[in-house]
Formats: sequence, structure tokens, C-alpha cells
Amino acid sequence: MSAESDIKTFRDANGLWEGHDVMKVASPQGFAKNPELVLDFYNQRRRQLFKVQPNTAHVALANLEKDFNVTIVTQNVDDLHERAGSSNVLHLHGELLKVRSTYDEFDIKTWNTDLVLGDVCEKGYQLRPHIVWFGEAVPMIEKAIDICETADVLLIIGTSMQVYPAASLMHYVNPDTNIFYIDPKPAMHSNSQVTVIAEKATVGVKEVIRLLK
Repeated sequence: MSAESDIKTFRDANGLWEGHDVMKVASPQGFAKNPELVLDFYNQRRRQLFKVQPNTAHVALANLEKDFNVTIVTQNVDDLHERAGSSNVLHLHGELLKVRSTYDEFDIKTWNTDLVLGDVCEKGYQLRPHIVWFGEAVPMIEKAIDICETADVLLIIGTSMQVYPAASLMHYVNPDTNIFYIDPKPAMHSNSQVTVIAEKATVGVKEVIRLLK
């Protein structure tokens, strides 16, 4: 979804995210070994986020709320859906503009500046990015499953279908739920339930909305 807003994904270059081994910057082990590297990595991502804008696919999904009950379930950690105007966004993998205590995972704060060693919670424990790292549980997955179980239409947009448990969500929809899968390099083919649109998000979302209306 956000690639066309110039935000790179960690699978853009064989597991490298902006030139970094993802396990060094997106795992509890990486944070324990080199917290400064991890904090700097996310500081750079946060700064970059303020320089980009939602693309037309983000805006189209937000406008879809005029005619449909829309819930966004995203693997992205940016706030571009919110900035585009979507009012119901569920972040599976955390949020770049939030941090949390290393002592209490439910002690979460909004954070718009750099996060450095020495930034601590009220109890004196270091703050970390509010990001679901590799090897950590995905706390919002159950809510996402509930949403999929009641969906009349499921749009899957711009994903490799390789990251679990998010990739399993399509299996929780009802047999009569229409599924649209938008990706320039789709990981599946069309079938009786799934319509594959081999386009980038800005083109594919526009086409799906035309079909829905």
C-alpha cells in the first residue's frame, strides 16, 4: 500500500530493509545486542514518514467509507491510512509513531521525535519502538480474524502473502465472501472466490471500487 508513497518494504531486496539485515533491526535479539542501531533505524523511518504523503489508493479506501463499512487491517507501521482519512485502522505489526515500555508492553505512548537510549517510561525502563518484531506475538491478530469472519468483501492489497499470521487471514472469511487480491506480482491465481488484479495499489484499488459499485 505505501510503496507508491516511497516507503520501502523489508522484502524489497532479499530480506534487506533499507540496507539492513532485518533480524538486526527488527527482532528482540537485535535490540538486546545493539539497541542504538535499532533505535536509530526506526528514528530514520520515523523521519522519513513525515516527508511522504498518502497515495491515491489510501485516499480511495478512505473515501470508500461513504458507501461501505470499511475496516483497514494493515501490516504497515506508518500512519498514511489515518492521514488519508480512514477512521477504522487496525495495525497488526505496530505503529511507527508510538513507543512502549520495555517493562510493560501495555504502557504505550505517542512519539513523534527521535527515540534514544535514556528515554524511559514513568517506572524508569527504556522505551522501545511499538513494533511487532520477528519472534514476537501479534496481539491484534484475534481481532483481525473476527473482522474477516464477518466480512462481505475482502481486499488484499500489496502483500507477498509470505508473512504470517497475516497471510492466513483470508482463510477466515466465509465461503461466499468475495476476495480481491491486488499486487503487481501476485502470489496466487484467480479462482471461484478470488479475483486477482495484477496491478500496483493505486491502479488495482480503483478497479476494485469500480467493480464494487
